Amino acid sequence: MPPNPASTSYAATPNIGLGIACRTLAMVCGACLSALVKWTGAHGIPVFEIVFFRNAFAFIPLGIYMARTTGISVVKTRRPLGHLVRSSIGLAGMACGFSAVQHMPLTDAAAFSFAAPLFMTALSALMLKEFVGPHRWGAVLVGFIGVLIIVRPVPGHFNALGVSLALAAAMGTAGAGVTIRQIAATERGATIVFYFTLAGTVMGLVGSLFHWVTPDPLTLALLIAAGLVGGVAQLLLTEALRLAPVGVVAPYDYTQLLWTTIIGFLVWGEFPRAATLIGAVIVASSGLYILQRELRRFRPPRGAAG
Repeated sequence: MPPNPASTSYAATPNIGLGIACRTLAMVCGACLSALVKWTGAHGIPVFEIVFFRNAFAFIPLGIYMARTTGISVVKTRRPLGHLVRSSIGLAGMACGFSAVQHMPLTDAAAFSFAAPLFMTALSALMLKEFVGPHRWGAVLVGFIGVLIIVRPVPGHFNALGVSLALAAAMGTAGAGVTIRQIAATERGATIVFYFTLAGTVMGLVGSLFHWVTPDPLTLALLIAAGLVGGVAQLLLTEALRLAPVGVVAPYDYTQLLWTTIIGFLVWGEFPRAATLIGAVIVASSGLYILQRELRRFRPPRGAAG
């Protein structure tokens, strides 16, 4: 789910085309990151070690960007505890997501990630006491029907571990989004990204101390690439929201299913199940409807809310 539309700032002269390009390229980077995580995990690298490399080397592109924009002021914060909570939830989701792609096809994992806006809508009502009207609750219900189609809870075909990890990752993403809403009033986006990346580096390093696997040169190169790609993806997401409105660029998040399908087929010979594609379309449609209703809350009222 995109950040709170009310707190999103755009460039003085919006560039819709470039904003869409940035968002789409960010989804390509996300698909590549998933593939790198799947490959390195299959070659014996523990999840915490992957989390460490993903965040530590993300500081290279992020550091360059911040040096040219915010500078050292990025470390200034009024909500250290808020950053700790946001990072803890987000990193738990990241670890689950990295584990999920190692236990299921890339396309399935990407499809489950589309459930994050559904969870975020429910959590916003429960944690932030935001009003969620019948339209959005209906979209959440339809979206979860789509999730059930993807899950396919048929005896002999139910991937309990992979599904549990993927849903936990989606819930982590949603929970992180809710906590970002709580601190976004006083914290800049760059500051939130900085502390999340720092926390991920520390958490990954500490977790790796208990089970460190020294990678071979190729695996090491791919782990470093995962960090660089992850950092670039974060920058592209930021730039997309700076260049164009949320409602314009957010729908392109769902192109990640296409990129993961292509990579999964080319690298692992994976081909998405019909149930995955049908369920993904239902979940994505629900997410887009929720986004549309969400954006209406920040426009002049035209009638019924929710």
